[in-house]
Amino acid sequence: MSAAADSSMRDLQHRLLEMGGLVEAAIHDSVQALARREAETARRVIEAETAINRMEMENDSLTIGLLAVPHEDAGELRFLTAAIKINHDLERMGDLAVSIARRALALMDEPPVKPLIDIPRMAQLAESMVGQSLDAFVKRDGGLARGVLVDDDEVDRLRDSIYEELVRFMKADAEVVARALNLLFVSRNLERIADHATNIAEDVLFLVEGIDVRCGG
Repeated sequence: MSAAADSSMRDLQHRLLEMGGLVEAAIHDSVQALARREAETARRVIEAETAINRMEMENDSLTIGLLAVPHEDAGELRFLTAAIKINHDLERMGDLAVSIARRALALMDEPPVKPLIDIPRMAQLAESMVGQSLDAFVKRDGGLARGVLVDDDEVDRLRDSIYEELVRFMKADAEVVARALNLLFVSRNLERIADHATNIAEDVLFLVEGIDVRCGG
């Protein structure tokens, strides 16, 4: 690989980390907007989507250009394959954060269904998973990646707990149904964010160890 291509691969990794930082901030701010009823914070998340989408397109273009360069090292090809998938996962997480921000705006002037406890915990864990999966990518650390897979189980447990509690509220009081459904969508979006972080962790394991854990590796 030429020195120019090698520099471009380092630049791609840096850009993915920068994009990941934007996504982590969007997740954090979207739930803060919900919990603290901060309309301006929610709108900031929605506006930030443009920057995330632009970075996705630029990263795609850079990766495609690098794939056109001959690669003798299989590890380089695995890196570029992982980069394409990680780029897409990050963009999707940005979309999901925007969806949460829109739900926050919809609930802004409505009375709360219940105190928000599990949703902020779920968001904190999902945000941490995003950061840890990207850290694993940079450090080529399979152990960090496997830790993300473990955390996904806790996110699923919190989702189930939130679902059961909100269904009980809806059964007891029909007037809360619309508000409770918005919170159910928020928890679903957080679960999907965690799933995308898990995808990144799986890509790291493929990059580092050459295994596909989805196939029982």
